[in-house]
Amino acid sequence: MTVRALSIILAGASLACGGSQTPVPMVGPEADITNLAGDWSGEYSSGETGRSGSILFKLTAGTDSASGDVVMSPQWAAGARPTQTPGAPTQAPTSQTLSINFVRVTGGQVSGSLAPYTDPSCNCPLHTTFIGRLKGDTLEGTYTSRHEQAADPQQGRWRVVRKRP
Repeated sequence: MTVRALSIILAGASLACGGSQTPVPMVGPEADITNLAGDWSGEYSSGETGRSGSILFKLTAGTDSASGDVVMSPQWAAGARPTQTPGAPTQAPTSQTLSINFVRVTGGQVSGSLAPYTDPSCNCPLHTTFIGRLKGDTLEGTYTSRHEQAADPQQGRWRVVRKRP
């Protein structure tokens, strides 16, 4: 098992055991929101940035909010290293917990955004939106991240699976 895999498992375990999961507003028809009820876990990754991490969230039937977080564990791809000040010590990337801002669901399509967070490669704000589709007990789709000052988006894929009792 790699250090990265272990860090994702430990971060996921700490979130699952009552970490700082923030309530996430759910918007959409009640029946569509009810279809998302359950405990979900999975991961995301981007070949463009070399970053990956885990996704955990829970939605209780009969409510209009979920709780969940995204744990980003940067893994730098060749040429995609954080900027370094000459002479400064090189630091290994660290995991950070990202909050899901809101989720909209309609007819099996899910979309939403993360709260802005600091991009570890430039120490600048990053805004991320996601879209996906529900198929049975699997939600999967894509995400797009944009820097406030840059026009080029970064993209990746995500997938979560509902745990059955």
